[in-house]
Amino acid sequence: QVQLVESGGGLVQPGGSLRLSCRTSTVPNGLYEMGWYRQAPEKQRELVASITSVGITNYADSVSGRFTISTDAGKLTVTLQMNSLKPEDTAVYYCNLRPLSTNANYWGQGTQVTVSS
Repeated sequence: QVQLVESGGGLVQPGGSLRLSCRTSTVPNGLYEMGWYRQAPEKQRELVASITSVGITNYADSVSGRFTISTDAGKLTVTLQMNSLKPEDTAVYYCNLRPLSTNANYWGQGTQVTVSS
């Protein structure tokens, strides 16, 4: 069973940086995608960035050039480096793991990111 544990949220001033990490207890067989989604109050959850098990990355237009997603060598930890943060980046950020060959979808518990002066 996949379990995702997130860390690294917090409060930061506009223009600052934060790094989010998500460690998975296991990875599925075959191709899969790990990513970060976010949900602001009264808004739908949206994709922030994702990376497949073969290294293909995808970013939301709103974060492209500011955020970087990466995995460690063992592909058990996915990291989201967030730079030049803006107040509109404030949200609960959720880690996600999705095998590409099944309908399974795994979520972390969420971590709060607040960008405010």
